[in-house]
Amino acid sequence: MCLTRATAFAATSPATDIPARQEVLTFTSLTLSDQQFLTGDKGGTEVLLGGVLSLPPGAGKVPVVILQHGSGGLGANITYWQRRFNQVGIATFAVDGFSGRGITSTATDQAQLGRLNFVLDDYRAGALLARHARIDPGKIILMGFSRGGQASLYAAMARFDKLWKSQDFQFVGYLSFYPDCSITFREQDRVVAKPLRVYHGLADNYDPYSRCEGYFATLKQQGADLRVHTYPHAEHGFDNPYVWSPVVVAKDSQTVRDCRIAENAKGELINQQTGKVFSYKDSCVVLGPKVGPDAAATRQATRDVLEALKALVN
Repeated sequence: MCLTRATAFAATSPATDIPARQEVLTFTSLTLSDQQFLTGDKGGTEVLLGGVLSLPPGAGKVPVVILQHGSGGLGANITYWQRRFNQVGIATFAVDGFSGRGITSTATDQAQLGRLNFVLDDYRAGALLARHARIDPGKIILMGFSRGGQASLYAAMARFDKLWKSQDFQFVGYLSFYPDCSITFREQDRVVAKPLRVYHGLADNYDPYSRCEGYFATLKQQGADLRVHTYPHAEHGFDNPYVWSPVVVAKDSQTVRDCRIAENAKGELINQQTGKVFSYKDSCVVLGPKVGPDAAATRQATRDVLEALKALVN
């Protein structure tokens, strides 16, 4: 019986969505306040971060998608996308922006880490991958979710790119899932001349799509290569593969959906309602957004993303 089972298993075609090889890579970044990031102050605390590189079969150079998690850390949706991309011959690098900083989650205490740290982390991760023997340095894509989606959206800003990113490589595209657009940064309408793609649920009350519409309209007016995909019934985190999980209220999670925050000339983030530096103790910060999976939206988003990647890497 055991021999029969072993023979049957050996004859089965390999699961192409399982990586042929994985490597745990480390790189240094900085832990900065948002003001330090915005003013170019490199006096932050150096931190060693890690990530998992998942490679498809083969020996040649391949494209890679950097996967940047959200406030809950590396979750099931990161694994979902890693498997989808490996299946079509694209590597992934799942960045862990929390463990090296002693953080598990920022969902209930966003003040633990400045919002813009992930932008720098992703720049550093891209520079690392550009030197890897299996990675095509001209085909590095950045993709993020929620807090990470905000990072992948604003990493395309020309100002941040020039200030913080190694100019030895360039992202070939930026993919952003359900980002927060409650902050207005100086010069945010000036982005690098690369494709920017956004995927957002219209039922999202964690990072509402309505908060992004004005920014996206401005980017299009400025000639940015921007395409936005929306999914009518999808909540925040809709690409969670655990489709049997119901949509739930994350009762202690913080959302800035009611806040209007703008960067001033000093690099301070100002709550426009109070005129003071923004704090997560401000009254505009509310709790209890909804999160949960949407299988139909995930299937459509998967098709949309794979179509975008095909255009980016071919």
